[in-house]
Amino acid sequence: MQIGIRDARNRLSQLIKAAQAGAEVVIAKRDRPVARLVAVEVPEIGRGRQLLDWLEAHPLPAHLRDQHERIEGGIQAERAAWD
Repeated sequence: MQIGIRDARNRLSQLIKAAQAGAEVVIAKRDRPVARLVAVEVPEIGRGRQLLDWLEAHPLPAHLRDQHERIEGGIQAERAAWD
């Protein structure tokens, strides 16, 4: 769907609903397309679980895990010294 700038301004709510429904709205200035209004793709809610599954299947290399443990141990030692 193509619409002029003035009409787009006056019908913005309708155009947003159309974009959410999957329509591609082209905004034109003097019959020349200048912008496109399309829906934003929202990530799936289950995406976080997929990421966690991938991380479990692809653990950090041993040398990186050791660094984490060494750093964490140093932090814990410093915190214990504060008490």
